[in-house]
Order: sequence, then structure tokens, then C-alpha cells
Amino acid sequence: MYKSPANNNELDHLISLLSKIPGLGPRSARRAALQLIKKKDSLMRPLSSALASVAENVHPCAICSNLDVENPCHICDSTKRDRSIICAIEDVSDLWALERSGSFRGLYHVIGGTLSALDGVSPSDLNINSLMDRAGDPNLKEVIIATNATVDGQTTAHYITEQLKDFDIIVSRLAHGVPIGGELDYLDDGTLTTALNSRRPF
Repeated sequence: MYKSPANNNELDHLISLLSKIPGLGPRSARRAALQLIKKKDSLMRPLSSALASVAENVHPCAICSNLDVENPCHICDSTKRDRSIICAIEDVSDLWALERSGSFRGLYHVIGGTLSALDGVSPSDLNINSLMDRAGDPNLKEVIIATNATVDGQTTAHYITEQLKDFDIIVSRLAHGVPIGGELDYLDDGTLTTALNSRRPF
């Protein structure tokens, strides 16, 4: 366990908390802590205020589980979104990625993870039942399943597809294959296989 040279319990606690953030190990957490301390007025205090504000005001949307200060969130509440299509994604970060692209103007549904027998994640642990409730909306025409191209992501997609088979809607999947600008020599076997199997007329 890391102990600071100054034997400072407050500093140790800060580093310990920072190291729990995904992507930050103990070494990165120490560097981040030092930067925060060196820039108390310009960085640490504004960050502390922002964290407190987010903890108090940001909550999951009751409809799609997006994170927002509004409930329903600004996407679910917007009159400019296409309400006939829902894109089901694993996490809020995936929603943000799709919104950055500007390519999707429908609604979302955050599943909250993937099914995983190894990790003990079952359908009841995810927001799948609420997706089924939304699938009963007579205005809904399509559900896009946009889980990641991992084993657990594919398993989750197949499960959701099976659950939606009795609804009078289109169930589609994101295409997986050769990325824009990708060179075949640098792609893994799974990506190449998927690209070949998902080929379409030119």
C-alpha cells in the first residue's frame, strides 16, 4: 500500500481515491494529486465544487437511464428526437459517443452493462425489463442493439433480440467490420471475419 513521504493521511486518502478511477493507477494518482495540490485555486477547489454539484444534481433518467440534471433527461424530453427508434447501449459513455457523432437522432436506452455468467451478471441486474416496457409503445418501429463487439456484448445482444421477437418492431444491430481508414494487414482475425460475413453489394 502506498504511503506518502510526508506520512500525510489526507494525502494518502486522496491518492487512494484517485487510484480507483478507471485508467488511473497508483502512480498516475500520485501525479494527479500533486497537480491538484500545486494548483489549489485554479484546479483543486473548482474540481471539488464541480464534484459536489454533480453528486447532488445529476441523476439517472427514469426512462432511459442517461445521466442528467433533468428527469426525464433532455434527450427523452426533446420534441426534436425521432421517437420511433431506440438505440440500446451498454453504458452512458456509449450514448455520449453516439451523440458526439451527430449521426443518431432517435432515443436511447442504457442497459447498464452486459450479461456475464463469469461475473454473475444476470438479466435482472440490467435495465432489460424496462426496455421491454418501452418496446410495447405503439409508436416504436425499431430497436437498434448497439452493444460492444465482445463475447458478453454479443451474448447480451442475442438475449435482447430473443426477448423482442414477439414485438411488432424491427430489431437491428450495429455493423461491425473494417473501420474507415483501416488497413487489412493491421486488423485482427475476428474483425476480418465479421467484415466478410457482413459484406453487402457494392
